[in-house]
Amino acid sequence: MSALTRFLTSAKTSWIILVATAVAAAALFAVAGSNDSETAPSVGLPSSAESVKVDELLEEFPSADATSALVVFAAEEGELDAEALALIDEKAFGDLADLSRDGAVPPAQISDDGTVALVIVPLEPEPDVAEQSARAQEIRDIAAADLDGVRVYLTGAEGFEVDIAAVFDGADFTLLLTTVIVVAVLLLITYRSPWLWIVPLVVIGLADALAGIVARQVASAVGIQLDASITGILSVLVFGAGTNYALLLIARYRDELRLHQDRREAMQQALRGAGPAIIASGSTVALALLTLLLAEIAGNRALGLACAVGILVAMFFALFVLPAALVLFGRGLFWPYIPRFNSPDAISRSVWGKLGRGVSKRPVVVASIGFVALGAMASGLLFVQTGLSQNDRFLQKPEAVQGQEVLADAFSAGTTSPAIVVVPLEDADAATAALGDLDGVDSATMGETTDDLARIDVTLDASAETDAAFATVERMRDALDDVGSGEGLVGGLDSQALDVADAQARDQALLIPLILVLVFVVLVLLLRAFVAPLLLLVAVVASFFSAIGLSWWLFQSPLFGFPAIDTNVLLFSFLFLVALGVDYSIFLVTRAKEEAAHLGTTQGMIRALAATGAVITSAGILLAAVFAVLGVLPLITLTQIGIIVCIGVLIDTLLVRTVIVPALAFITKDSFWWPRRPPLSDADAARQGSDALSSEQRTEAVSVR
Repeated sequence: MSALTRFLTSAKTSWIILVATAVAAAALFAVAGSNDSETAPSVGLPSSAESVKVDELLEEFPSADATSALVVFAAEEGELDAEALALIDEKAFGDLADLSRDGAVPPAQISDDGTVALVIVPLEPEPDVAEQSARAQEIRDIAAADLDGVRVYLTGAEGFEVDIAAVFDGADFTLLLTTVIVVAVLLLITYRSPWLWIVPLVVIGLADALAGIVARQVASAVGIQLDASITGILSVLVFGAGTNYALLLIARYRDELRLHQDRREAMQQALRGAGPAIIASGSTVALALLTLLLAEIAGNRALGLACAVGILVAMFFALFVLPAALVLFGRGLFWPYIPRFNSPDAISRSVWGKLGRGVSKRPVVVASIGFVALGAMASGLLFVQTGLSQNDRFLQKPEAVQGQEVLADAFSAGTTSPAIVVVPLEDADAATAALGDLDGVDSATMGETTDDLARIDVTLDASAETDAAFATVERMRDALDDVGSGEGLVGGLDSQALDVADAQARDQALLIPLILVLVFVVLVLLLRAFVAPLLLLVAVVASFFSAIGLSWWLFQSPLFGFPAIDTNVLLFSFLFLVALGVDYSIFLVTRAKEEAAHLGTTQGMIRALAATGAVITSAGILLAAVFAVLGVLPLITLTQIGIIVCIGVLIDTLLVRTVIVPALAFITKDSFWWPRRPPLSDADAARQGSDALSSEQRTEAVSVR
């Protein structure tokens, strides 16, 4: 360890790290290119899901290589008049037919109230996003031409693909720019220096750029695709965690500059002090993220792998590149608040030390009030609803969603998302009759056939992705088990959404306990204790529940008006809050362990709180702000994750780590480190303090005489 820290900080060798990093970065940029990703999140269900099996079977049908655009014509007032209907038919049989797959378009379907017409345009799949967007715009132009008093929407499979690509276009750049601005402003406020903030920002910015490239290459090597939502979360996590590590290291470096005249020696001591906490913190987060590799949903696995790689890259830059960069500059880097050699100890005068001493006087009362506050914030858990439909996942509804809503109002509720049933050909008639008689089914119509299979299109009478639609899908699956060979399968949008919800529930049931066990084991190994890790885990889980409850009240407010929390939000929020929340407790408790060796548990915790209070609070506020930046992306799912993690980190930073954890340490005293015995017990530390005070009083008395 000493040899490594000397290598990182020595005037003769520190430049090697910077040059090697620059060369490696240039090589990666040249070989791997920019961090491009798929434009939209994929579903990623396992092959065992019934809806996936249906999609595979549909490949055998004649229309397997076809898609379609739904063109919706809605009268702005009243019904569509005869002139408008004639013009719509002319478009369907004319220019729209020329764009269709077979040169023909079915006649327009008119709603019962005469206000809406629907034209279905069969199309060839277009893999190129730019060409697909151009074709979609051509369809819009043709459909809207010469129609007055009629709103035109492009929706369906084609409309959704084009609109989702459009809302994600440039989203990564917007997120990165916003994140950099937020981090730069907060670092400037934290350091109150015109140039100190530039060093960590440049180092972590380079770490973020390389993390995206490395994560993409690693994911590609194991057959995992990263989409725009994952790369967005990755960027936020690298900036947030990397800046936290930088804040901790620079704060310790500033303290050591007061004790050492040579800045390189001060950095060596800072690395020895802050390095283990950064390694423990980053390892905890990375291992927790890697548990997602056990998930059923591919998107969860992709997020876990990418973000674990990102955390490792952030740790490398914080522990190797940042120290080498900082020691290039003298103490003037901290101007105007330059840490002078042998200057007074500012820690002892810290407001956080005063807070710690206040908490130590009535720790039981303080801990009780803290947990009551957490419980009050968690009250929203009693009312939380989960599951967002496809139409509810966007902050601003694109045209495809608006068109779907118009169709849902004008036609049968399930028209926009019919269930697709595939059965053996010999069971087709019986299956059609059985499905048509089910509650919740509006109609069941025989569709295409192959030599062995038949497709049945089923319209539900419930809106897409609602509890009623899910219940109908389950009834359909049960009914098909009793028809013929029982091999009938149900697919379609509602079936897929139900399978996603079930898979997400299984992932949560497996991964949440696993994450807790993993974090507990890491804390036990780090602290060589059982009581402290258990108390830390209880506190951080309580803050997670509080964050969910408080966020739900916020989501229900007029400011957001979200109908529910998306199915994957709870798992991701739990992962980030538990792993990152424990970070701050690790920073505090590892310092308390260091100080307790010569001050005792109580005074050691007070000293640790005084020493780390400012930097951890700054780090928590910065991380909360960075996660809140996820709200600039177009998906409500990402906004919800950002808000929940933001609130949870603030709760953890300002209440749990500041008040509750110290109070628990003061209550348990030496037992906090059980089964390990601290080198200096609290009782011995108190006696030493009392003896020192008595000696000082006697000296003062002699002086008075």
